[in-house]
Amino acid sequence: MTSTGVASLACAALVLSAATPATAANVKVGDVQQALEALVKTGHVVGAIGAVYVDGKRIKTGSAGSRLLGGKGGAIPPTARYRIGSQTKAMTATAVLQLVREGKLSVDDKLSAVLPEVAEKDLVERADEITVRNLIQLTSGIPDYLGPDTSSPTRDYRPADLLAASRRNPRPVEVGTFNYSNTNYILLGMIVEKLSGRSLAAELDRRLFAPLGMRATYLPTKATEGIKGPHGHGYAPDASGTMRDADQLNATTMLGAGGVVSTLHDVSAFQRAFRQGRLLPQSLSKLITDPPPGQSPPPSGGPCAGNPEFAAGGGGSAPGFTAATITSSDGRLQFAVSLTLAMDDAERASTPSRITNALKSVFCPAT
Repeated sequence: MTSTGVASLACAALVLSAATPATAANVKVGDVQQALEALVKTGHVVGAIGAVYVDGKRIKTGSAGSRLLGGKGGAIPPTARYRIGSQTKAMTATAVLQLVREGKLSVDDKLSAVLPEVAEKDLVERADEITVRNLIQLTSGIPDYLGPDTSSPTRDYRPADLLAASRRNPRPVEVGTFNYSNTNYILLGMIVEKLSGRSLAAELDRRLFAPLGMRATYLPTKATEGIKGPHGHGYAPDASGTMRDADQLNATTMLGAGGVVSTLHDVSAFQRAFRQGRLLPQSLSKLITDPPPGQSPPPSGGPCAGNPEFAAGGGGSAPGFTAATITSSDGRLQFAVSLTLAMDDAERASTPSRITNALKSVFCPAT
């Protein structure tokens, strides 16, 4: 796995809002199938599935391309599971903030107090200065762990192994300054496990997946644990530039930072519940949704007049895939997409704008 194995897809290109939003009830939805076919035709997209949900009801869906490279394997079922990447972070943060709501934790608690072992074993520099809030908002300054030290496809890495790999990297910024690092969410997963007495996988299922009816969703915890059932395969180039099947990503290097496997239906159910305040009070959920200190708020202006207000973020990416769940601020409308890719990291940077174009074709009337 490359250094961007659990890379974020901040989806700046998908930050869409409109000054006068329409309600979900009167939104006109175009041809999702046609939008996905057009997306595949942009090149290096092996397969794409997508769906639009309004108030929990699927009203449009589609599947384009194929399960395997070269048009092989048939179409990807629209109900197939896929990796959601950094969309996992909102789920991990929600579990942590539920513990805050329950009085078991404070967002201003210091990391050294909550997880004293990371300070005692020198796994995190300046753990006595870093707060839970810093971890959630990615302002801890802790380096990322991804790289040669975590590149084995079959080794079962422990969270402590990932922290040790992070500790060998130089600190990129000061505490309090935004810097995207997956290590923050490995630590948040460890906090959930310590305070709940359960594995992160079990606690996400107990707090989120089971209550929300996300029956196909799970967090893999073994290195070689893949995606259950028929699904699309993504590809990434090896050192020689040859495209290799990237389906078997090492699940133990993703965990609470990007490891959840879900479906269009299930990830839309999470976003709907989150945006409608059924998981956290607004005083806590804004720690996830508001721009971190020093970061600009999302730009205003939607893809076309009269659309619902789309909230910021909602994406995840790694070698071989990109996934996004774009939701309205009131939680009533979701457009969920999963793409399997055959491209390098530089090309993968173009996928947010491609998804934005698909969004426009679905929600903007033809002109």
